[in-house]
Amino acid sequence: MELNLVEERPYRFRIAPHGDMRVPGIVFASHELLEDAEKSLEQVVNVATLPGIVGASYAMPDIHWGYGFPIGGVAATDVDGGGVVSPGGVGFDISCGVRLLAADGDRKSLAPALPDIMDGLDRAIPRGAGPGGVWHLSGPGELERILDGGSRYAVERGHGEERDLTRCEDGGAVADADGAQVSGRARERGLGQVGSLGSANHFLEVQQVAEVYDEPVAAAFGLARDQVCVMIHCGSRGLGHQICTDHVRAMDRAMNRYGITVPDRQLACTPVDSPEGRAYLGAMAAAANYGRANRQLLSDATRRIFHRAARARLSLVYDVSHNLAKLETHTVDGARRRLCVHRKGATRAFPPGHRELPEDIREFGQPVLIPGTMGTASYVLTGVPGGDAFHSTCHGAGRVMSRHQAARTVAGKELRARLERGGIAVRPRSLRGLAEETPEAYKDVSAVVEASEGAGLCRTVARLVPLGVVKG
Repeated sequence: MELNLVEERPYRFRIAPHGDMRVPGIVFASHELLEDAEKSLEQVVNVATLPGIVGASYAMPDIHWGYGFPIGGVAATDVDGGGVVSPGGVGFDISCGVRLLAADGDRKSLAPALPDIMDGLDRAIPRGAGPGGVWHLSGPGELERILDGGSRYAVERGHGEERDLTRCEDGGAVADADGAQVSGRARERGLGQVGSLGSANHFLEVQQVAEVYDEPVAAAFGLARDQVCVMIHCGSRGLGHQICTDHVRAMDRAMNRYGITVPDRQLACTPVDSPEGRAYLGAMAAAANYGRANRQLLSDATRRIFHRAARARLSLVYDVSHNLAKLETHTVDGARRRLCVHRKGATRAFPPGHRELPEDIREFGQPVLIPGTMGTASYVLTGVPGGDAFHSTCHGAGRVMSRHQAARTVAGKELRARLERGGIAVRPRSLRGLAEETPEAYKDVSAVVEASEGAGLCRTVARLVPLGVVKG
């Protein structure tokens, strides 16, 4: 496919509508970040053909190839105009997201306890591809309450505090979850994994605030220079994966009934208001609640380790998903419309004053949490007025190598030694898994954040550097 990618202004490129495209493609990136992006740009074009899509088919600076949608893709469809919902626009790891906790101590005060903290986390945090979690559910009934209540249910059961809900997207639970749309196989996969990291790019990282760019906003979020933090990146585990698999199949079978054709079967979709669309959104919301509870339980386990090793306390800065479809109201062509906003590998970034933000930080905009790689840095951003792509921004560094390629470039033992020479304590589940996540497998996260800010999607608040990492 030949693409005519036109640079409209710095960090913003346009693909004009052609063929079956209903809207243009808009890509926020630099020239360097778009090297070798041809396959994912083809996916931007494919997404632009979806029924009911409005605005544009958007791509964030960390764009890379994904299932149907590119990872880093954003697309909104007009619900009342026959707009569709596509599981490929959310991905298999439904509600994969990031949670940031801030300690009541800085690096200097906590340094003596850091080895004990890392050893404690290594023992306490379940990870890897299989079952095992910090919460052993009593049975299907308790899983049902997690699917419905998310973090709220976990906190009710004593695994957290009230601030954990006010500082979590959606107050800790997505509304309209429908556990009846979650298959028995999905439930079976999720029953034994509540409170676990999983594998691949998921991690729990102990960090230090290395730089603060906006003091008032950082202070409102609860961050200060040299403060120790914990970042948790994980999602809905096997339950979310199975839900995506089940509903892609159902929509693939149903598309003909709605007269829908797509250029890639991985974009299987049905109208949002169809039985299949409502079933998927209900199951997706249930998986999102599972993901929120998952991060809540990992937070609870981490707090116990910090208290035991250093008498330190951890407070939640924010928790936000980057794989979700949300029903939101936005202005399109001068009119307010009800939209289904798909964000796949993209983070919601609501502006200051938005009514869905917690009251104590509403005037500063929504915290946006951008994990980097083990050897580099992570960032805290905030939403800005007039943010494009339905108030969305990047979600991380974005892969440039497959896991197989990454593992061939460096041995896990060599990478671990290199990271530890750099002052980063490493606690991997496996050396092979560690090698698959070598920093060289990703784009430069600083360049991704620079492009996101340069495109007017967000503003940088703070940079965090790793002190220790727990990996699947």
